[in-house]
Amino acid sequence: MFTETPEGVLIEIRACPGAKRNEVRGTKNGTLKVSVTQQPEKGKANKAIREQLAKSLNIKISQVDLVNGETNQSKKFLLRNIKINEIKNQIENILNDK
Repeated sequence: MFTETPEGVLIEIRACPGAKRNEVRGTKNGTLKVSVTQQPEKGKANKAIREQLAKSLNIKISQVDLVNGETNQSKKFLLRNIKINEIKNQIENILNDK
């Protein structure tokens, strides 16, 4: 799910566009499931996922970049200037609150 790089942390996402609400839903097969209300057209869902990741992980939106999977449900995002342990702790807290 996570890969540390010199630039930050790569995170594998399973996109769930067209959902009832924006949220980090859980994990499945080594990916983080993120639901957004936006439909997958003209990059709207990708933008919403980026915003939801930033909000959920308490980081700036400028730290979140889509690096792979622009037109696919399986995506990879680079979270810049953050350590892997910080991301793991944030996600663990999110999932434990559910």
